[in-house]
Amino acid sequence: MIGGMEAATMTRRNQQAVPTLKDDVPELEQSKVAVLNTLESIQSRRSYEYAMTEFITWYCSAARLAFNRSVVLQYRTFLEKKQLAAATINVRLAAVRRLAYEAVDHGILSPDVAAAIRRVKGVRQIGQRVGNWLTVEQGHELLGAVSPKELRGKRDAAMLSLLLACGLRRSEVVNLRCERIQRREDRWAIVDLVGKAGHVRTVPVPEWVKNAIDAWTMAADIKQGLLFRSIRKNGVIWGQGLTNNVIWYVVKECAERAGIKQLAHHDLRRSCANLSRFSSCWVTLLFLRQNDILAANRTCLIL
Repeated sequence: MIGGMEAATMTRRNQQAVPTLKDDVPELEQSKVAVLNTLESIQSRRSYEYAMTEFITWYCSAARLAFNRSVVLQYRTFLEKKQLAAATINVRLAAVRRLAYEAVDHGILSPDVAAAIRRVKGVRQIGQRVGNWLTVEQGHELLGAVSPKELRGKRDAAMLSLLLACGLRRSEVVNLRCERIQRREDRWAIVDLVGKAGHVRTVPVPEWVKNAIDAWTMAADIKQGLLFRSIRKNGVIWGQGLTNNVIWYVVKECAERAGIKQLAHHDLRRSCANLSRFSSCWVTLLFLRQNDILAANRTCLIL
């Protein structure tokens, strides 16, 4: 009887020594913030924040065991039932592992449990996903879906041109300043562009893209500062910039008008790499054929 009481006492002591994440959600949120503070890339921070928030929501949605390897395995099964891509599931699991290690630093999870969570394997990837990219004709139809006669159409045409011909990310388009577009060696370029994880690069800008940018800046009377601004429903410019979601909505709406299904903003970045394989003169003529805002006789598209 005494041995049983001692065993029960030891069990209670062990449970108190290793607190669970279920009982202390504010500490879990603190661990999530700590993980985000260690990430320099805006894109990685956004992806990890979404993954950790989704895990916390799933974890608190029902009565579960303490945060351990078994729970993470259940979460992987949950993601697999959603029929997500293997790469997406692995990114979500990587965020959960990172969350576990930050929980150890905050003293709410034991190192042994975190090590067990780290041993949870991701989903096996068979083959390599190449993603979606546009053909030359689809890129031409996408640019033709905007109305160059309206102020909003001029802005959207300039943004789509940068995404498609220069391969910029959403955050790079949003933070692009007029001063970065300069003339170098008889051609236009985006100089010292700060991209993902702080990488700095120079991106060549085709002449027809520069013409689209000039059409927007002249109509909006923008000479310095952020290149793209928000536009109200009545067509009036307001604010000093725009958000990443504006880019997403522009791509989505133009894709619907052009009859292109399942097109995302990052697909235009893939399209840029794919279109660079074609003859620059031939590609440019196809893009300029029916687009009034880009009606300049240029023979350079990507490089």
